[in-house]
Amino acid sequence: MTKADIVEKIYEKVGFSKKESAELVEMVFDIIKGTLEDGDKIKIAGFGNFVVKSKADRRGRNPQTGEEITITARKILTFKPSQVLKSSLNN
Repeated sequence: MTKADIVEKIYEKVGFSKKESAELVEMVFDIIKGTLEDGDKIKIAGFGNFVVKSKADRRGRNPQTGEEITITARKILTFKPSQVLKSSLNN
Protein backbone atom coordinates (compact mmCIF):
# COMPACT_ATOMS: atom_id res chain seq x y z
CA MET A 1 0.00 0.00 0.00
CA THR A 2 1.33 3.43 -0.91
CA LYS A 3 0.66 6.87 0.51
CA ALA A 4 -1.66 7.54 -2.45
CA ASP A 5 -3.63 4.40 -1.56
CA ILE A 6 -4.05 5.65 2.01
CA VAL A 7 -5.27 9.02 0.71
CA GLU A 8 -7.75 7.21 -1.55
CA LYS A 9 -9.08 5.09 1.35
CA ILE A 10 -9.61 8.19 3.52
CA TYR A 11 -11.33 9.92 0.59
CA GLU A 12 -13.70 6.94 0.16
CA LYS A 13 -14.44 6.20 3.81
CA VAL A 14 -14.46 9.62 5.49
CA GLY A 15 -15.68 11.82 2.68
CA PHE A 16 -12.95 14.46 2.78
CA SER A 17 -11.84 15.82 -0.56
CA LYS A 18 -8.74 14.23 -2.05
CA LYS A 19 -6.76 17.37 -1.25
CA GLU A 20 -7.91 17.36 2.38
CA SER A 21 -7.19 13.63 2.64
CA ALA A 22 -3.68 14.13 1.27
CA GLU A 23 -3.03 17.00 3.69
CA LEU A 24 -4.28 14.87 6.60
CA VAL A 25 -2.00 11.97 5.68
CA GLU A 26 0.98 14.32 5.27
CA MET A 27 0.30 15.91 8.67
CA VAL A 28 0.13 12.52 10.39
CA PHE A 29 3.37 11.35 8.75
CA ASP A 30 5.09 14.66 9.62
CA ILE A 31 4.05 14.29 13.27
CA ILE A 32 5.29 10.69 13.37
CA LYS A 33 8.58 11.64 11.67
CA GLY A 34 9.17 14.60 13.99
CA THR A 35 8.44 12.54 17.08
CA LEU A 36 10.87 9.81 15.99
CA GLU A 37 13.55 12.37 15.08
CA ASP A 38 13.29 13.72 18.64
CA GLY A 39 14.03 10.21 19.89
CA ASP A 40 10.58 9.65 21.37
CA LYS A 41 8.64 6.40 21.16
CA ILE A 42 5.33 6.14 19.33
CA LYS A 43 2.76 3.76 20.79
CA ILE A 44 -0.43 3.19 18.80
CA ALA A 45 -2.89 1.09 20.80
CA GLY A 46 -4.01 -1.99 18.91
CA PHE A 47 -1.28 -1.52 16.31
CA GLY A 48 2.21 -1.42 17.81
CA ASN A 49 5.26 0.56 18.93
CA PHE A 50 7.82 2.47 16.88
CA VAL A 51 11.12 2.97 18.73
CA VAL A 52 14.40 4.59 17.66
CA LYS A 53 17.39 2.64 18.96
CA SER A 54 21.08 3.51 18.83
CA LYS A 55 23.69 1.10 17.52
CA ALA A 56 27.28 1.58 18.62
CA ASP A 57 30.39 1.39 16.43
CA ARG A 58 31.29 -2.17 15.62
CA ARG A 59 33.83 -4.13 13.65
CA GLY A 60 32.81 -5.62 10.35
CA ARG A 61 34.42 -7.19 7.35
CA ASN A 62 34.32 -6.22 3.69
CA PRO A 63 32.96 -9.39 2.05
CA GLN A 64 34.85 -8.79 -1.20
CA THR A 65 38.31 -8.13 0.21
CA GLY A 66 38.08 -9.63 3.68
CA GLU A 67 39.47 -6.38 5.08
CA GLU A 68 38.28 -5.42 8.57
CA ILE A 69 36.37 -2.14 8.72
CA THR A 70 34.57 -0.13 11.39
CA ILE A 71 30.84 0.21 10.93
CA THR A 72 29.91 3.63 12.29
CA ALA A 73 27.33 4.24 14.99
CA ARG A 74 23.83 4.94 13.77
CA LYS A 75 20.20 5.03 14.80
CA ILE A 76 17.70 2.45 13.64
CA LEU A 77 13.91 2.35 13.69
CA THR A 78 12.22 -0.72 15.09
CA PHE A 79 8.57 -1.72 15.07
CA LYS A 80 7.01 -4.16 17.48
CA PRO A 81 3.43 -5.12 16.62
CA SER A 82 0.83 -5.29 19.38
CA GLN A 83 -0.77 -8.55 20.43
CA VAL A 84 -4.03 -7.36 18.85
CA LEU A 85 -2.32 -6.90 15.46
CA LYS A 86 -0.47 -10.21 15.76
CA SER A 87 -3.66 -12.10 16.54
CA SER A 88 -5.59 -10.44 13.71
CA LEU A 89 -2.82 -11.40 11.25
CA ASN A 90 -2.82 -15.01 12.43
CA ASN A 91 -6.59 -15.58 12.25
